[in-house]
Amino acid sequence: MKRILTFAMIVASTYTAFSQSLGYNDLGILFSKDDNYGTARFEAMSGAFGALGGDISSFGINPAGSAVALKSTFGVTLGNRNTEYSARYYGNTTNTEDDFFNITQAGGILSFESTYNTDWTRFALTFNYRLKSDFEGVFSSQGNSGQALFNEHPDDTNNQFNNGQEQRFNNSTYGESSVFEMGFSAVHQNKLYAGASIKFHNFTFGQITRLREVNEDNNGNTLTALNIQDSYFEGSGVSLSAGFIYKVNQSFRFGLAYETPTWYPEIFEDSNLNVFDPNDPRYDDWLGYTEISATNQNTDVNSGEEFNSFVYKLRTPSKLTASAAFVFGKQGLISADYTYKNYSGTKYDQSDSYFSDINQNFKNDFEGTHSLNIGTEWRFDKMSIRGGYHFEENPYKNALDEDHISGFSLGLGYNFGNIKFDLSYTNSENNSPYNIYNSPNVDVNPIELTNNTSRISGTISFSL
Repeated sequence: MKRILTFAMIVASTYTAFSQSLGYNDLGILFSKDDNYGTARFEAMSGAFGALGGDISSFGINPAGSAVALKSTFGVTLGNRNTEYSARYYGNTTNTEDDFFNITQAGGILSFESTYNTDWTRFALTFNYRLKSDFEGVFSSQGNSGQALFNEHPDDTNNQFNNGQEQRFNNSTYGESSVFEMGFSAVHQNKLYAGASIKFHNFTFGQITRLREVNEDNNGNTLTALNIQDSYFEGSGVSLSAGFIYKVNQSFRFGLAYETPTWYPEIFEDSNLNVFDPNDPRYDDWLGYTEISATNQNTDVNSGEEFNSFVYKLRTPSKLTASAAFVFGKQGLISADYTYKNYSGTKYDQSDSYFSDINQNFKNDFEGTHSLNIGTEWRFDKMSIRGGYHFEENPYKNALDEDHISGFSLGLGYNFGNIKFDLSYTNSENNSPYNIYNSPNVDVNPIELTNNTSRISGTISFSL
């Protein structure tokens, strides 16, 4: 009689040769990510505010921009993000969708006219909370690579199940990264704006991966391997920023801003490894079928829980932004930001020898990236119409053109006087390969994952 053997496996997250979780190089890039969340006006113009200022969120690009505001301003933004995932794996495509809704920005600018006879005519204090990235997401895939990585049953070690029949994979992530900024800026003779800020960064990130392999031996016996990995990370860091904007004339201005690396002195990692009985219906929730319970089987389950905790340091890249803007009186404007970030300089704790190869991988496999944001705004009485384009290179040296992020933005605003209401829509798309087996010794194609992300944001702001 043909046998169907089933077992559940415990595999240490991020440390195993066959890990399905993100590796430390991928995590370093993920924790450096900034999706340009901000006010709806800021997002509608694709964040191209480095030479404009005046908006609360422009402070995050160039801290000199706060002094452009003639009045004190306070605002809060609600945003909804929708992402559609298309996962292609050995000829099969699986589509999933995920939504996220939250407060994405809240802050204000306190603007003061100087009471002294000085060329520094106006000062501004700024504080702002904003979301950098949300990590909520889920995607699934299935297919057959023809290879069997988990090919031996604990009670049947003499029999090798080397004929891969199917792999099913599910990846769920959660958490977010955010930043709280405080700073000071001033304007000199209504031409030179200068500012500096301190930024406090926080992130939480969790990942649960589920892999099911169905493999056969040469006699038609079947082995089903179930693997679950659960990891959680959190950290807090700090960075500094400084910049200036120079108004050449009423129509043209340019700016330059620099943000230091973000230093995370302690990142906490917990790998919570849980194993369930393969007859547990929770497996069927994500696998989508119940063939195990309908067959004669021998079962061996590695049960129990294991907790591993780690603490280490991380330094993410610095950022340099050059900006320019053309202002056409009160009718409209066009602005552009160029940003450079060198991801090869990302580093974990250098005193820990475990990270030596990982830090070397940053130097070997990653590079500096170029980003371009272009925005425009046109006013019709109290109504404003906005649009923008954004492009960001993928930091991996071997990235393909379709792996870069590009998209557009649109928006409307209405000025009620001291109260303004703004709406924005942004859309972006990119491809990103995901390796189910994170090992150089495994010759299995990655999942080709396409992400199409759209965001809708609304901001209400008050001026005093």
